[in-house]
Amino acid sequence: MNQLLEWSPLIVFFITFKLLGIYWATGVLMVACVLLMLIHRLRSGRFKTMHVVTAGVVMVLGTATLLLHDKRFIQWKPTVLLGVTALAFLGSNVVGKQPLARRMLESVFSEPLELSGQTWIIINTLWAGWFAVLAIANIYIARNFAENVWVNFKVFGITVAMMAFMIPQVIWLNGKTRTAQTGGA
Repeated sequence: MNQLLEWSPLIVFFITFKLLGIYWATGVLMVACVLLMLIHRLRSGRFKTMHVVTAGVVMVLGTATLLLHDKRFIQWKPTVLLGVTALAFLGSNVVGKQPLARRMLESVFSEPLELSGQTWIIINTLWAGWFAVLAIANIYIARNFAENVWVNFKVFGITVAMMAFMIPQVIWLNGKTRTAQTGGA
C-alpha cells in the first residue's frame, strides 16, 4: 500500500495526460504531490525530504507551465530532480558519515554489508553518474521527441532504467552480507 501511495502522483499524471493532456496532467500532478507530502506527514508525524523537494519543484515548474501555457517547464521537472539527486550523491562522498548509496542500500539488508569505504565511494559515484545520465536523457527526449514519447519515458523509461541499475547491485550486495561470508553461522 505504501508503494502505491508513493507512485500515486506518477500514476495520476500518466492517466490524466492520456485522458486530458499535458496541462491538466500538470495540475493534477501538483495536487497529487502536495497530497502525498501531507498524507505522509499525517501518517508518520514528519515530512519526507524527497516529498518536500519534489512538491516544491513541481509547484514552481507546474505553475510556470500553467501560467505561461508552456509544457517545457514541467518537462524540466525530472531533469531538475535527477540532477539534484546526482549532486546529493556526489556531495555525500565528502559530506556526512557515509555515502548516500551506503545509507540507502544498507537499509535494504538485515545483515551488515562487508565492503570497504572505497568500494562504497565507487558505488555512490556510479549512482551519481546514473542520475546525471537520466537527467540528461530526460531533457534530450523532451526536446527531440513528441510529447507522448516524453511522457512514456518519464513514467516507464526512467522507472525501468532505475530498476535495471538497482537490481544487479542488490543481488551482488546480497552476497556481501556478513552472514553470507561466514556461511550463515
